[in-house]
Amino acid sequence: MSPERPDAAPDPYQLARTAPVFAALGDETRLRLVTRLSAEGPLSIARLTVGGGVTRQAVTKHLHVLAQAGLAHSAPLGRERIWELEPQPLLTARECLSLISAQWDEALGRLKQLVEEQEAADSTNRRRR
Repeated sequence: MSPERPDAAPDPYQLARTAPVFAALGDETRLRLVTRLSAEGPLSIARLTVGGGVTRQAVTKHLHVLAQAGLAHSAPLGRERIWELEPQPLLTARECLSLISAQWDEALGRLKQLVEEQEAADSTNRRRR
């Protein structure tokens, strides 16, 4: 999928793989967790719970949703689990959004050109009257 080619259709397989990413990021708590993991690097559930106003159990549940979407993974470290962001699904989602954005820009450009041509034709017709 190439953002430089607005005429290219999004790959349905890639869009299907990206849907769980968008679904997972659609929750405010999960989006905050992704933001923290992105900014601070790998963190324990205890550290992710601090200052969030969300229980440890809720954070754990949200992290598992992120893991199912491929956005995070955990590894044991002593008695804790350390969670880390998986950037590739975010990059793939970004590519999808870039392609869709380019397609919309192209469509809006065609609409603008059509409206301008119509306005020019209307102006010409008014002068002829």
